Amino acid sequence: MIAHILSSAEKMGVSVTKEMAERLLKYHEMLVSANKEMNLTRVPDDPVEAADRNYLDCLTIVPLLRDAETFIDVGTGAGFPGLPVAIVCPHIRVTLMDALNKRVGFLKSVIEALSLNAAAVHFRAEDAAKKPEFRDAFDIASARAVAEMNVLSEWLLPFVRTGGRMLAMKGPNADDEMKRAENALTLLNGRLISVHKTQIPGRDWDHRIVEIEKTAPTPERFPRRSGMAEKRPL
Repeated sequence: MIAHILSSAEKMGVSVTKEMAERLLKYHEMLVSANKEMNLTRVPDDPVEAADRNYLDCLTIVPLLRDAETFIDVGTGAGFPGLPVAIVCPHIRVTLMDALNKRVGFLKSVIEALSLNAAAVHFRAEDAAKKPEFRDAFDIASARAVAEMNVLSEWLLPFVRTGGRMLAMKGPNADDEMKRAENALTLLNGRLISVHKTQIPGRDWDHRIVEIEKTAPTPERFPRRSGMAEKRPL
């Protein structure tokens, strides 16, 4: 797996050292072990597929991080994309947020084992975004396969400082989702920068990263209380 990660990352233009690849492998081993008891996420048996789907796919976000110093992964689950980002970008302070405490416990164990510049916190996005230590606090807020853009924007943009960005990892329906999210972005003070197509060497997956800039503070009424974004999308 280490050789495959190093070779593929180089083709992707992402700088990954052997030590970083070894940490990704250690993370993978911890995930496989924990998954037997907690069912955190699907982990392919084939190590190449696992590397491509769970680690290299997350690293497609790295070229978009530019000068970011703080990064929050909302609804991180088993740590995607936040833990691979923390491993490959040790200069970025990564916050991993999830609403399920057993996942947060696993994330904390990985952070400790790998000595990462990261923290795992147990919150729903709607509650955390009202807290001063999280609101308007991050250069980048991201999520992978969490919700539609009109819902996800309400969850992510409150965490981002004005001038910062939201990066949503999406599939082939990203353009359609963006059309449905136009009203949400207007209300939340978000502006679409680009929808980036990403590629994993040897794969024909149609994955996209939606990049949105926060142009002004998000109105205080957002996010609405728990469940409202999904029940009544903006």
